[in-house]
Amino acid sequence: MPSIDDLVLFTQVIEHGSFSKVAELNQMTKSVISKRISKLETELGVQLIYRTTRKLTLTEPGEILYHRAKDIRPVAQSAFDAVTGFSESLSGHIRMSVPTISGELLLAEAVSDFCQKHPGMTVDMSLDNHFVDLLSENIDLVIRTGYLEDSSLIARHIFNSRWVICASPEYLEKNGTPTSPKSLLHHNCLGYNQQSTGPFDWQFIRNGELYTLKVTGNFTSDNAAALRKSTLAGNGLSYLPTCLIYDDLQKGELIEVLPDDTGKVVGIYAVYPYTRKPAKRIQALIEHIRERYLEIQDRF
Repeated sequence: MPSIDDLVLFTQVIEHGSFSKVAELNQMTKSVISKRISKLETELGVQLIYRTTRKLTLTEPGEILYHRAKDIRPVAQSAFDAVTGFSESLSGHIRMSVPTISGELLLAEAVSDFCQKHPGMTVDMSLDNHFVDLLSENIDLVIRTGYLEDSSLIARHIFNSRWVICASPEYLEKNGTPTSPKSLLHHNCLGYNQQSTGPFDWQFIRNGELYTLKVTGNFTSDNAAALRKSTLAGNGLSYLPTCLIYDDLQKGELIEVLPDDTGKVVGIYAVYPYTRKPAKRIQALIEHIRERYLEIQDRF
């Protein structure tokens, strides 16, 4: 198997366009760099670079390899940085913003435990479902759900949250149990306003493909806990995160319906500004949060 170090040298040669420059950066001779690249080509069985006295040009295999491997060094460095110094004492202050559900269910306890574990740390955690401008509001870390399009932010995936459709036994006894997504059109569906697609565009899966169905209902809220209470009261069906209603499902106070048709899975991310290399205290907090999610992954 080709050496990862040789692959890193190859990407550096392409980025700097010079064997001499890479040799200088790595405190090696130009001939050693050339031999390492030749060795990589031999092991892969393809020519990667056309060499002339004036410039270096990538071959087609070289182009493919470079685009697949160009991030290998920063990714490896990020991985090393994430754990380096974890045994050291952490200190400082972190301002963070988290969704209301996550804060109430897990993060408040997880973050306060983190502060107990590291006496030199203080954390200010705000519960907010709305968009937060990290840079202008001087926020160090945000926990958010769903796909993030802002290129000025770095999002580290923590976990996926599965959502389920549920109702109380009383509601189902009175109104019948839906047997297909379309049968929901004859039911009172309670909408969650924080969905990017709208409160009544519910997501399903058919033949491996996701699609949305527009349902209707007489109540919406931007607070999932409020929808849970309304559902427990027998007022309709809700599409809610499993973590929020896990205990209700276990007790039989809520019943999951259409389990083979629901397809809503929402990614949970730790987000921080692209322009700011996260301090070790932030890396440590992200890892702590991720570990806490993994401990109760059956609830998600």
